[in-house]
Amino acid sequence: MEDRPVVIAPAESATPSIVRIAPRARSPRASAAWAFVRMTRASWWFGLIVSSYLIQKAFARLASDGWAAARWERVHAKNARRLYRACVSLRGVYIKMGQVLSIMGTFLPPVYGRELEGLQDKVPARPFRDIERAIAASLGATPQRLFAAFDETPVAAASLGQVHRAMTHDGREVAVKVLYPNIEAIMRLDLRVIGWGLSLYRRFVPIAQLERLHGQLTEMLEQETDLSHEARCLTRMGACFANDPNVLVPEPRPELSSARVLTMSFMEGVKVSDQDGLARLGLEPRAVARKLVEVFYKNLLVDGFFHADPHPGNFFAQRGPNGEVRIVMLDLGSATPVHAPLVDGMMTILGGFMAKDDGMVMSGVETMGFVAAGGDRELLERTVKQYFQRLLNLDISDFGNIGIDQASELADPGLRRRELRKLMRSVSFPEGWFYLERAAVILFGLSGQLAPRLNLAQVGFPFVARYLATRGKPRAATA
Repeated sequence: MEDRPVVIAPAESATPSIVRIAPRARSPRASAAWAFVRMTRASWWFGLIVSSYLIQKAFARLASDGWAAARWERVHAKNARRLYRACVSLRGVYIKMGQVLSIMGTFLPPVYGRELEGLQDKVPARPFRDIERAIAASLGATPQRLFAAFDETPVAAASLGQVHRAMTHDGREVAVKVLYPNIEAIMRLDLRVIGWGLSLYRRFVPIAQLERLHGQLTEMLEQETDLSHEARCLTRMGACFANDPNVLVPEPRPELSSARVLTMSFMEGVKVSDQDGLARLGLEPRAVARKLVEVFYKNLLVDGFFHADPHPGNFFAQRGPNGEVRIVMLDLGSATPVHAPLVDGMMTILGGFMAKDDGMVMSGVETMGFVAAGGDRELLERTVKQYFQRLLNLDISDFGNIGIDQASELADPGLRRRELRKLMRSVSFPEGWFYLERAAVILFGLSGQLAPRLNLAQVGFPFVARYLATRGKPRAATA
């Protein structure tokens, strides 16, 4: 009997919902029509938001400051909800844009962060025939020939691609990540529309160098649509934890990979946010949170290379042979080197905070690159001093249960609207800040859910001490 490859058919109950993001390119006319429709839908959403701000701007000129300020809050809230719906409706690149915007709470009206933080980088699955063709086009053979078995049902689907479980001919279980067909064309089209939308939005939220958001988004998408880049990140991250058996990273299989297909070892585990799953493994949430934070500090302060998208789905937990927590790191396409001035500036701010030295704190802010050229340095310095004074006076004993009043007290700069607009023009986006803030906010938030009373400073102290002891010295290569 002939030895034939097996395709594992999906169980009927496990069949995912199917969506087609873009039609198969049957003719230039069909592709052009689809592009026009997509651009029109995106332009309609952006136009709705911009029109709302234009109307509000006209009203604000005629109304009292108090009434206008209250209405600005309502308009921001309505437009944040509209932007969320637009991202969910359009998917693809817009999901990524929403994720980047969701971590800009320091720079955008806070309601945007609250609305957009619910975005998950998940979309309904694409039909298997599309994935089959994509693999064949990239690797020169169908999955049925390349693998001993291949599950048609994806284990995960995201905005740019999806992951399938398979078995190699040498008997190893692997995960196969495949980019969607035509995703580059979709990305280029969406980035043009997003660039137009941001240029208009800047008229109403006057943040210095908002255009850099577009550049950061473009860079991130270029990395995530090159799976050979992710393969290199897997190798580098694996080297970072080569001496730690309790941090696991998938190993890429180069002979079954390309720029559009990434085959890597399949990793078992439970999501770190699944507390019932952790209980079944006999793992304490506090121990899981501590290990996650240790991984982040080591990446940031020792390796100089970190996971920029550490949401719960990208970390699994396993139970080690002696009951210890093991962390599995997944989806490293957004992993990135640390921009050195960011860490140096943070260490200076930390020193200033501990010494209660406002000048040192401001020096750290400047080192990080937050001071925009031509901005009002005096206003920025005054605001920074006020913020850290509030931080010193704030009693926060439970990281996971910061009250609304405490959060509002920290978030409110205590400025009139005119001063606030001037402050926003005085703030720049440091190189690499999007990635670092995203990682810190997501990871520390997750830690707060798992172990609200975990002392993050205490966990990080050994890594901070090691960083300060080697400050200015070249780091050993990890890849």
